[in-house]
Amino acid sequence: MFEMLMPKLRVDTVFDINLEELYAQGYRGIITDLDNTLVGAKAPDATPELIEWFARVKEAGFQLMIVSNNNLNRVSLFATPLDIQFVHSARKPSNVPFRRAMKMMELTPEKTIVVGDQMLTDVYGGNRLGLHTVLVLPISIGDEGFMTRFNRRVERIALTSLRKKGLWLEEEKKK
Repeated sequence: MFEMLMPKLRVDTVFDINLEELYAQGYRGIITDLDNTLVGAKAPDATPELIEWFARVKEAGFQLMIVSNNNLNRVSLFATPLDIQFVHSARKPSNVPFRRAMKMMELTPEKTIVVGDQMLTDVYGGNRLGLHTVLVLPISIGDEGFMTRFNRRVERIALTSLRKKGLWLEEEKKK
């Protein structure tokens, strides 16, 4: 039941993603969550390190899209100054925002990566469409909204089940 919550890759942060390896595997687009994936949920701007990572993503040959459940104001204030396309109010894990992002990038699921900090929205949504899912640790959990806190509780239950089944091994994280 919880297997659809399993990411293909687990890393600590977006900075730990091996862009060159994924490009060599044929991926050409990255759909990324915003809050607690790229910056803290209340952080209005990208850090210099993140801006550098965005440049590396583009230099590596990837298209980049932000798909966020947050509202237009939050997402556009972050993404527009960085010239990054986005889908706001996404209602992940719905298929619609992922398909919309792929259509905007003119890519298929086989060429698309999803990066996020939540198993129930980012990973589940991406896995349902056959995207390559990457789970990062949340940047900050102290300032999350009600639904995210609820999702984290469900994730803990899922992780317990996956560990009991031997499907979630801590040593596999940076595989």
